[in-house]
Amino acid sequence: MTYIQIYFFALLAIIIMMSVLWIISIPIKNVSIVDLFWGFGFIVVCFIYFLKADGLEIRKILLLTMVSIWGLRLSIYLAWRNIGKGEDPRYQKFRQDYGEQRYWWISFFQTFLLQGILMWVISAPLLGAQYYNAGNALNVFDFIGVFVWLIGIIFEAGSDIQLARFKADPANKGKVLNKGLWHYTRHPNYFGDATVWCGYALLCISAGSYIPVLGCVLMIALIIKVSGVALLEKTLKVTKPEYKDYIEKTSAFIPWFPKK
Repeated sequence: MTYIQIYFFALLAIIIMMSVLWIISIPIKNVSIVDLFWGFGFIVVCFIYFLKADGLEIRKILLLTMVSIWGLRLSIYLAWRNIGKGEDPRYQKFRQDYGEQRYWWISFFQTFLLQGILMWVISAPLLGAQYYNAGNALNVFDFIGVFVWLIGIIFEAGSDIQLARFKADPANKGKVLNKGLWHYTRHPNYFGDATVWCGYALLCISAGSYIPVLGCVLMIALIIKVSGVALLEKTLKVTKPEYKDYIEKTSAFIPWFPKK
């Protein structure tokens, strides 16, 4: 199969998966389940690319392992954090704005299909890394990519653990976490996620594939400007008075020593 054929085959698989999730969300009235599927969805797509592409086998195995570790960790963490707590307030607001009679079908296009299309576009480097082969062995970009990915996983998983422990203590309610990884950046989890995708981009480049790297660029842009940093900062400035002082002292994204 050609690159385009494999890529659009994955799109079909994503649409089917998202449609099933949407159908499940209707009777339980909880659109939030789409967020739990985000990480796992990339594993499914990467596995499709693994089966269909004919690139360097060792790189394919390496990438599938990396994506599986990242995706499973993310989906399991979100499931542990959100299951049993009802629908996310963002989707509750949409449900109220559109009305219960309309939101059930609007949610398919607004949420499930939209996230599916984003997943498909963002996944391009996962195909590029497995489809193309600029050499017969791993090269320096592969090893740098794995190292960068490891840094990302450490930041993402480590900061999630630190935040979970912080929130578990009732004495910390309303306070701002500024210890551990959160001492050096206000969003170590998002920095870690972006760094993980930089690792995937390097493996894609190592295979001799360059244009698909734009998928990683889109992912990082979404993390910083749309669904991640920007959205959370807007909320925290209102809900936590201490956060303004935290902003003055702590780097917004890239880890660095705090100001005095």
